[in-house]
Amino acid sequence: MANHASAKKRARQTIKRTARNRHIRTGVRSSVKRVRAAVQAGDADAAKKALVEAVSRIDGAVSKGIYHRKTGSRYISRLTHQVNGL
Repeated sequence: MANHASAKKRARQTIKRTARNRHIRTGVRSSVKRVRAAVQAGDADAAKKALVEAVSRIDGAVSKGIYHRKTGSRYISRLTHQVNGL
């Protein structure tokens, strides 16, 4: 348990930051699942629309520091490759 005022503040900040990061990360995962589901179904139009949203969310997460830059690029590359394979 935090005893100093600064440690208590850091604990509060960590809780807020964790909730914000979890919200963004969940959105990324959901959008990636939508792309993969459309690819599995063979629906090229839905996959392309979902890919645009997924790329936007991944880039947003990278810019906020939730994912590393290369991790985001890898996710985008793999999803794009799957969609282009349709």
